[in-house]
Amino acid sequence: MLPSSRPAAAEIDDDQTPTRRPRVRKIVTRALAADICGGAFPPGATLPTENDLCLRYGVSRTVIREALKTLESKGLVVTRSRVGTQVCARETWNILDAEVLDWIGAQILDFGLLTNVLEARRAIEPAAADLAAQRATLQDIADVEHAFAAMRDSGGDLERFTEADVAFHVALLKASRNQVFLQLAGIIETAMRLSLHASNAVADLPGEAIEAHGALVEALRLRDSAAARRASGHILDLGERDTAIALQRGTARPSLT
Repeated sequence: MLPSSRPAAAEIDDDQTPTRRPRVRKIVTRALAADICGGAFPPGATLPTENDLCLRYGVSRTVIREALKTLESKGLVVTRSRVGTQVCARETWNILDAEVLDWIGAQILDFGLLTNVLEARRAIEPAAADLAAQRATLQDIADVEHAFAAMRDSGGDLERFTEADVAFHVALLKASRNQVFLQLAGIIETAMRLSLHASNAVADLPGEAIEAHGALVEALRLRDSAAARRASGHILDLGERDTAIALQRGTARPSLT
């Protein structure tokens, strides 16, 4: 929580220091969102009045209003006349937004997001692999292969491996040459990074994942749609196994950078 004090509020007054407002707004938005995600203001609750929020976070009404607009745009709150600002049900939150995932933080396990991302990938990636084997350009395949090489050469560095893993699956979706899949790549990238980091962190045999990804690259090279679909399914099987382990151990924590 930001300290509430008259000097702090005066220091960031909108009229006196307008250039500071974007930074202050971001800090206050994050603090208010963290309180919502952490349960201080649970779904269905009505937020305190603007004046009370000003005192709570030590900022002006303008900053509070701008913070609330940001939260409303991401589905966390809704403002109604004569009712006030209420916290929305979690189902309305823009759970794929990078900022929202950051705000949720350690509470991510309560949202079932890791399992949901895996389910979505099961519906999308085998079909994308099938199409990529048929449609991918040589450059598309090179991009997938480059990401695979980065995975293979990560030297046991979890962060490097995960970033390469994300790049691999994004490149695969793009290689499908399906415009919807291409758009989905950008939408789910952050959530996929979180999911893959969790599963990669507990993988006892990372060589399994490297071998499975290599098989998919080879299927794309050979233009073998059936083999590409099978390889994608195997990758997801490994991900499901490791995600279950991460959830059981309670080690699935956000890593968005």
